[in-house]
Amino acid sequence: MTSQEFERELKAAIRSIPDYPKPGIVFRDITTLLGDTLAFRRAVDELAKPWMGLNLGKVAGIEARGFILGGAVAHQVSAGFIPIRKKGKLPHKRVSVAYSLEYGIDEMEMHEDAVVKGERVLLVDDLIATGGTAEAAVKLLRQMGAEVVAACFVIDLPDLGGADKIRALGVPVRTLISFEGH
Repeated sequence: MTSQEFERELKAAIRSIPDYPKPGIVFRDITTLLGDTLAFRRAVDELAKPWMGLNLGKVAGIEARGFILGGAVAHQVSAGFIPIRKKGKLPHKRVSVAYSLEYGIDEMEMHEDAVVKGERVLLVDDLIATGGTAEAAVKLLRQMGAEVVAACFVIDLPDLGGADKIRALGVPVRTLISFEGH
């Protein structure tokens, strides 16, 4: 299968919902991809492939779809998994970082013992748009001494500039497909 055929098949496995959550936005729903055995397997394989054998200590996934994809990628690359969650969702001692939302500020957290200083970590999520959440996750991991090797996403919305924001932090970005617009 060529990369163009793969991209077409992957895009076909993702449901696009116009005007959600507000008019003018097209929501890219990966639940249909997750429910498609072959598309899900191929997406996870493609996210994991560049990192096989690179001695990653952990894969970090951003709540919530990043948990699904990140856990599967962690399994593929034989690494542990770090859940990065919204404030107040983790039960043990936590570290947090604030980040900007469209209409305010939020925080994300991880357990303070989730990573050891110098540990190599791959960040995974389903989609990169403006990059605010991924940027906060990178900063949180670095705050705890992790070496963020790269960030991987199934979908890039390049018009919103998020992948470039992560690259500007010195973190390579891998995406499988992109959709123009937002």
